[in-house]
Amino acid sequence: MSDKKIENVFQLDGQVPLKTAIPFGLQHVLAMFVANLSPIAIICAAAQPALSTAEIAMLVQNAMFVAGIATMIQLYPVWKVGSKLPIVMGVSFTFVTILSTIAANYGYPTVIGCVMIGGIFEGTLGLFAKYWRKLISPIVAACVVTAIGFSLFTVGARSFGGGYADDFGAPKNLLLGTVTLATCLLWNIKAKGYLKQLSVLAGLTVGYIVAIFMGKVDLSIIFADGLISLPEFLPFKPVFNIGAIVSVCIIYLVSAAETIGDTTALVAGGLERDIQDHEISGSLACDGFASTISSLFGCPPVTSFSQNVGLINMTKVVNRFTIATGAVAMILAGLLPPIGNFFASLPESVLGGCTLMMFGTILFSGVEMLAKAGFNQRNSIIVSLSLAIGIGFTTSSEIGLWAYFPEVVQSVFATNVVAVVFVVAIVLNLILPKNMEVKSENK
Repeated sequence: MSDKKIENVFQLDGQVPLKTAIPFGLQHVLAMFVANLSPIAIICAAAQPALSTAEIAMLVQNAMFVAGIATMIQLYPVWKVGSKLPIVMGVSFTFVTILSTIAANYGYPTVIGCVMIGGIFEGTLGLFAKYWRKLISPIVAACVVTAIGFSLFTVGARSFGGGYADDFGAPKNLLLGTVTLATCLLWNIKAKGYLKQLSVLAGLTVGYIVAIFMGKVDLSIIFADGLISLPEFLPFKPVFNIGAIVSVCIIYLVSAAETIGDTTALVAGGLERDIQDHEISGSLACDGFASTISSLFGCPPVTSFSQNVGLINMTKVVNRFTIATGAVAMILAGLLPPIGNFFASLPESVLGGCTLMMFGTILFSGVEMLAKAGFNQRNSIIVSLSLAIGIGFTTSSEIGLWAYFPEVVQSVFATNVVAVVFVVAIVLNLILPKNMEVKSENK
């Protein structure tokens, strides 16, 4: 094999031999595998009425299939949908809080209706991104990501204690979560290079094995549905609730802000150039319309994965064909029910031990973005006010602040820290003078 063909993995469209491409492609799947499936387990755990183990396993299987399809669309666009960039797609954590709330209050079919309409909303906005994307400045995006980190902490804590089961907080659950978290930490300390990206998978593996010996896993369900099965189309009939849809559409705007950040970081770090308008437009359009496709298979929205953006920036492997081999692997995983059944049998505490680490990483990413945007007077006001209002006004003990607002406003903002932070940051970014530092000095 020539050195030139090996070096083509660092070229967007270079020809790479299959045996060289596959290991790099699988690396991307391993980096996002657990994070792609965890949101489904969290949202399903909150759903009332509760979903059966078989239904959760089916959704997990569908999620891998959808992630593979969405990644292929990003790599090889359909019309203007897709960026033609090495973006790996997966089920988004951004929607966990709002969709868990909707699942608990209205049921899982309402979640699907929201994802379907919201996806069309974001996809359409993506096609016209050049007219509005400057509204989401770096400081607004940084506030949003930071708020997402804060909003997910209680979700991780609930899973750590055992979820919504009767034995929440039991010593066995806390021990299992601690073992899983400790494994993640040790892996991060000891592993080298890109292997650090697999700390969550390591924690999941050790936690699962320990859970088996503790009698908290039912192994009989793993092969209950055979080895191969086609993904189920429209497993839930969507239900449309206006208040819930508006709420989710706002979070789609939040997700769009994250996607702009991810795509810009990938192009700057992996391709070492500035991003182009059509690439952002295609990336956002894929996020939206692929999320609508995801809803047809009963799954939450999909979006670009920050884990994989970081992996590309570290390895500089940007070849589309190479990443496509990973997408094919995800599609194949979606055809194998034992994978879905395995994750459906995963105890909540194991999931909590892993997600605590991931949620903390999201907050840290937000802090990094804040630092990159700069700590000038204008940015300090935007960050301080948006986080103070967003976190303070949505704390459960202060929810009475929203009591006199219309019901639709309450459903969107009362318990949604991310939505409040996003709106406040956008408004402040629009009304505050651009040259506050200069005016201050002149005085």
